[in-house]
Amino acid sequence: MRKSRRETAKTHQRIVKKAGHAFMRDGIAGSGLVSVMASAGLTQGGFYRHFASKDQLVSEAVEKNLDAVLHHLEEKGGEEALAEILDDYLSQKHRDNYNEACPLAALGTELSRGDKMTRAAASAGLDRFIAAIENKLISSHKDAKARARAIAAAMIGGIVISRITTDEKLSNSILRDTKGFVLEAQ
Repeated sequence: MRKSRRETAKTHQRIVKKAGHAFMRDGIAGSGLVSVMASAGLTQGGFYRHFASKDQLVSEAVEKNLDAVLHHLEEKGGEEALAEILDDYLSQKHRDNYNEACPLAALGTELSRGDKMTRAAASAGLDRFIAAIENKLISSHKDAKARARAIAAAMIGGIVISRITTDEKLSNSILRDTKGFVLEAQ
């Protein structure tokens, strides 16, 4: 029996979601199609009915995960928006929860080696990340875009190095110190 277009689209989105979780948790190279498809309740044989390649799946998963993170950043408003964003992004929860992690921090070095589609999705997400930060800065600064780029780099880098260390105390300090540095520099 043939699936309806709606069922096919739902299955496609389920695969993208499960792949996104696997990529954030295990990395792109560490996530095989067999395990991704199994986590979606499917066999590997069905993969090519939905995607032309693993690269297409990676691109879609990165875009979907970035969209969720960026939507959260963009919806923050008010005078304390940047502080709230920093509290959420540079948190132990974000550091430890790979399923909802920012792909820029979770997959940065792998994304830089990705195919054109994946790099384009990551680049567009980075541009959106910077714009979300810039919109939270005091608009009278003529160098708001430069500040936003530096803040985005500090935030992403802060998460990356807080995940590298095995010393939880140091990891928590990195998150706290990065947040403090950004707020002071603002």
